[in-house]
Amino acid sequence: MMRQLILTEDGSHTIFVPALGEHYHSVHGALQESRHIFIQNGYQQVPFNAISILEIGFGTGLNALLTLLATETDKKLVQYEAWEAFPLSEEEILPLNYPALAGCDPALFSTLHRSAWEIENWITPCFNLKKVCGNGVQFQSNQQFDLVYFDAFGPDYQPELWETVVFTRIGNCLKKGSRLVTYSAKGQVRRNLRSAGFIVEKAPGPPGKREITIAIKQ
Repeated sequence: MMRQLILTEDGSHTIFVPALGEHYHSVHGALQESRHIFIQNGYQQVPFNAISILEIGFGTGLNALLTLLATETDKKLVQYEAWEAFPLSEEEILPLNYPALAGCDPALFSTLHRSAWEIENWITPCFNLKKVCGNGVQFQSNQQFDLVYFDAFGPDYQPELWETVVFTRIGNCLKKGSRLVTYSAKGQVRRNLRSAGFIVEKAPGPPGKREITIAIKQ
């Protein structure tokens, strides 16, 4: 799959996939989008000292990096399982400027991507990463998660990832009161989440996006 490096409006990189006509992040700002949706409306809303996180769409690793950096401040213990069907190559990862903008060691970001797939990897004493090669349609797990970062390509491009059956399968692996956060605010996505047994809420979006979706496991 051909991919192109793009500079977004907040100075951070994203990747564009010409075959899909889709970007990995908002062109209004990749870094600020991830912080707003997944850290501020996701990670920071979970009150536990130990958190189990599922990410659908590992992509550039930005959400994982920001979560890891958050643990270095609050010392929470995070078990992080990320599903990605099309991993980036090392040549695609190297130019990404997230470490410089986030003020962290580039080696930390590199370690996220170089860590082995399908097994647990302790990246830091507080952050344990397991990467799985697969997408939301293939998702299955015996784990129970506190939080889901649903960051797959949009429902206009890969609608099969946003169906009720996928959200139901994920919901079966969530504890009561767990939350799922996603950038998509489409009405059909929200209806599918409700059909899967979630309580669905709206929240203000990051720059360039009016609303995002938060879903709570009943």
